[in-house]
Amino acid sequence: MAYAAQQDLIDRFGEEELVQLTDRTNLPASTIDADVVTAALSDAEALADSYLAKRYQLPLDPVPDVLTRTVADVARYFLHGRRTDKDDPVTRDYGQALAWLKDVARGLVELDAAGIAPDQSGDGQVQVSAPDRVFSRGSLSGF
Repeated sequence: MAYAAQQDLIDRFGEEELVQLTDRTNLPASTIDADVVTAALSDAEALADSYLAKRYQLPLDPVPDVLTRTVADVARYFLHGRRTDKDDPVTRDYGQALAWLKDVARGLVELDAAGIAPDQSGDGQVQVSAPDRVFSRGSLSGF
């Protein structure tokens, strides 16, 4: 399931911005290239999944609104060609999105999602395993 769609980008950033960022054939730019948008959204979703997979079974269903916003911010950064300076709002939003994804992966942020957290190994106790004993009291009697 997709975390964000082209319409989410239009709603958040405006159609004009998407036209300027994606139309690479018309001068002046006049249409949104859906293939370019789809590629950016796919890359952004893959990035988000790489963080979410640590805590949640994927895909998340339903998709939390905060994840849609985060993926949209990352996709927008990718559409800008990663050529923005650090004071630019696009770069700032991207940095905040990455920080949020890292917090989700660390368990500092919990999503309200139907995804099931993967099974945790052990119950918090240390477990030690070793090979069977070679020597025992019985096998050493007589020495």
